[in-house]
Amino acid sequence: MSQKRLSRREFIKSAAIGVGGLSIGVAAVNNLLLNPTGNLTVGFSGDAPQKLWKWSRSADWWEAKGRTVRCTLCPHECHLYEGDRGFCRNRVVKDGKLYTLTYENPCAVHVDPVEKKPLYHFLPGTKILSLATAGCNLRCLNCQNWDISQSKPEATENSEVTIESIVQYCSTKSLPSIAYTYSEPIAFFEYTKDTSIAARKRGLRNVLVTAGYINENPLRELCQVVDAANVDIKTFDEHTYKKLTGATLEPVLKALKVMKEENVWIEITRLIVPYYSDDLGDIKSMCQWIARELGRDTPLHFSRFHPAYKLQHVPPTSIALLEDSYHIAKAEGLDFVYIGNAATSLGRDTVCPKCLEKVIVREGFAIIENKVVDGRCPCGQKIAGIWK
Repeated sequence: MSQKRLSRREFIKSAAIGVGGLSIGVAAVNNLLLNPTGNLTVGFSGDAPQKLWKWSRSADWWEAKGRTVRCTLCPHECHLYEGDRGFCRNRVVKDGKLYTLTYENPCAVHVDPVEKKPLYHFLPGTKILSLATAGCNLRCLNCQNWDISQSKPEATENSEVTIESIVQYCSTKSLPSIAYTYSEPIAFFEYTKDTSIAARKRGLRNVLVTAGYINENPLRELCQVVDAANVDIKTFDEHTYKKLTGATLEPVLKALKVMKEENVWIEITRLIVPYYSDDLGDIKSMCQWIARELGRDTPLHFSRFHPAYKLQHVPPTSIALLEDSYHIAKAEGLDFVYIGNAATSLGRDTVCPKCLEKVIVREGFAIIENKVVDGRCPCGQKIAGIWK
């Protein structure tokens, strides 16, 4: 019997899918469980804590459906019975109601350069307060922050950080903005929204660093108090997106269009994962969509993958592939294309699309020179973004 020989690329991809398949398989057992009644439910059956803790509060987006509760925050739309936990790990059903377990209890709080989000066209050179809680509504095999994103709130080391203390700290330290980041701000929606409301009242700006996997109505509500977002497009292929994340691409694309309609400043990150999201045709299709649906002045960040979580056996992205992706994006008409997390000078600086002069020069996350004045290049060309 003949046996097909696999190329190195095919072998590594099949191994990656094998490891990833195991993790998704285990997740499927946990996340698509048969309730004792025999009905299918999405989430973790019977996994809610016995008692709600002080960081619990009623969730915003849900509805009662007979003996179940349906969460309407994200496209998973978990149908949960009493005592169940949602797919994101931080929403539970108690006494027939849906609660979040992540309210004023972040597991990570830092001050970062805004360029680290990455946001290159939003208040460049400023610092931003970054916070996160446990939990995420995706299952990315390559997650850099898997220790918090794939954990229950009860399993992380949390601090009590009230909304008032956040906005007061930012005001005292002259931090102009707050980023909801590291895990997934959609999963801690209520904390994100209420903090954003309080921040707006104090003249602060709000930033989402997100995968954008959220239903339209809660997103539109959140957009009323959000100024900017960096949204990951993991891949532009639906089949690969499901393998990488356990979710689907179309709601993310819809969310991006909604953000554009709601006047949220958008920058996009595409992490290029070898053997998964490194197809140049796929990257070209994504760039065409961005130019058509969001505008050619939407900044796009190509980011280098480093082995992490379930994909530790996959090699880092080659610099050559990142640079090829950059050239494809420019050829498809995108004005502002960047390369991050990699040692290359290509895609580091902001270049005026008219005169082709560098208007912002960067060294890592530091701004060396910024010629943008009132949102314009010295030549008079408008440079899209939020500058002051």
